[in-house]
Amino acid sequence: MRAIVFDQFQGPVDVREVADPSAPDGGVVVRVHATGLCLSDWHAWAGHDTDITTLPHVPGHELAGTVAEVGAGVTKWRVGDRVTVPFVSGCGTCEWCRSGQAQVCPDQTQPGFTHWGSYAELVVLYAADANLVAVPDDVSFETAASLGCRFATAYRAVAGRARVQAGEWVAVVGAGGVGLSAIMIAVARGARVVAVDRSEGALEVARRAGAERTVLADGVDVPAVVQQMTDGGAHVAVDAVGSEQTCADAIGSLRRRGRHVQVGLFTPVDGGPRVPMGRVIAWELDVLGSHGMAAADYPEMLELVASGTLRPQDLLDRVIGLAEAAALVPTMDTAPRAGMVALDPRRD
Repeated sequence: MRAIVFDQFQGPVDVREVADPSAPDGGVVVRVHATGLCLSDWHAWAGHDTDITTLPHVPGHELAGTVAEVGAGVTKWRVGDRVTVPFVSGCGTCEWCRSGQAQVCPDQTQPGFTHWGSYAELVVLYAADANLVAVPDDVSFETAASLGCRFATAYRAVAGRARVQAGEWVAVVGAGGVGLSAIMIAVARGARVVAVDRSEGALEVARRAGAERTVLADGVDVPAVVQQMTDGGAHVAVDAVGSEQTCADAIGSLRRRGRHVQVGLFTPVDGGPRVPMGRVIAWELDVLGSHGMAAADYPEMLELVASGTLRPQDLLDRVIGLAEAAALVPTMDTAPRAGMVALDPRRD
């Protein structure tokens, strides 16, 4: 098969022929029809996940396609089935998986991190009966691919962790894939959204996704602006980027007793990222982590997508092939964002 591969962290990224994978016991091989280019894949290339990622490596973790091969012991899936998968795949047997919380499974696998991922024509997925999700015929592969990480992560962050309510103000810091998804989901729940980003192009997409107000984070005091816009601060803040500055801006944008959800992954720094815990304590803020979403929680989200209440397809900017995607991987941390970019490995 053809795949995007790198042999060293922060090294060259190219497209090459590699051996086709085989389905493991309990798992499947999926033929990839669409996979999203996500900043988390840049983290893998940059070497921020060396505890779980080995070289050479194929990135890619949010995907949709058709089952190409079924391993021994799989009972729910057949060749040709249209499927997607959460980027966190649980083992299927531990207490967390049995209770529907596979996103925190201690024995989880993650395509594109713990093993070769979906920037390829074929990808292996483990514990298929516990993790695969059927894609309805009227949902495109590009739309389904976005559900595996960004949209599902945002859905759990907004609906599951923060439990956003109608009429609440939600500040979303970062209008990339996760941030735009969070905006759309919050608006669908009746919330009022302030979007914050350093790119005017991204903010324009945020407005189209439903953001009522926007803040260009270019030399301004973001918390002060958001506090003024929301008459005392947001009820919920989402850091969809993952940096000391964006985390601080999100927490500083909250009103007293607000809820902060940390979604964006931090770049490793000595001593760990600094978080304004003084404000957290004094204002009794809730700080919540959010790490993907388990397959058990997909039906509710898919029903909203199928009904048109949620339209992740509106966030798709363009679809590219393997060669262009390989060139983009090293630049994803700085490249302008204006919606989701999807890769179709069959294009080149």
